[in-house]
Amino acid sequence: MYELQVEGMSCGHCVGAVTRSVQDIDASAKVDIDLATQKVRIASAANLDEIKAAITEAGYPVLNSTAS
Repeated sequence: MYELQVEGMSCGHCVGAVTRSVQDIDASAKVDIDLATQKVRIASAANLDEIKAAITEAGYPVLNSTAS
């Protein structure tokens, strides 16, 4: 499980874009996004650096992240 602080998300379109960017790397990833706190929780076996890069490339900078 990864938890990321992602900047710039404000609407349903943003949620969809971030979710798609993660699922392009791992189609079975579970993505939970809280717009109010700008937190993204991801259950995935994919590499955290790849996930962060994909989200950033989608236009949403990852400010910090933790893995558990």
